[in-house]
Amino acid sequence: MIHGIEKETIVNLIKTYNKVTDTVAETLKEFDLTLPQFNILRILRGQKGAPVTLATIHQQMISRMSNTTRLVDKLLTKQLVNRQICPHNRRKVDITITALGLDLLAKIDPIIYKTDQKLMSDLSHEEMIQLNELLNKIRQ
Repeated sequence: MIHGIEKETIVNLIKTYNKVTDTVAETLKEFDLTLPQFNILRILRGQKGAPVTLATIHQQMISRMSNTTRLVDKLLTKQLVNRQICPHNRRKVDITITALGLDLLAKIDPIIYKTDQKLMSDLSHEEMIQLNELLNKIRQ
């Protein structure tokens, strides 16, 4: 079987993905959050108080493999999000972030920023720009 540069590149991408997600997940452990839960909170914060549906959250998630309903249920239990039936359409469920969720993100943000910096510390600014361009090119 022939293994070319394509295979090596794919394996490197997967290994890098695993390192990044494992490192960020470890950082989030002290806050009792998983990476997908953190992703949902950041999506909701980005809505600036406007409610969103589960479908919208699911579309914006980094990893769409997750069960969005189950993740939102766990965030509800932690009182980090609110879920409300839309008054105009009873089949639609609106999700918003709570003040507690916003406070938690405010605590996490500087820690995640340091984690991101550490993960990228061996790359120059120009190399990060180039890497982003190349990764975007792969996803086109």
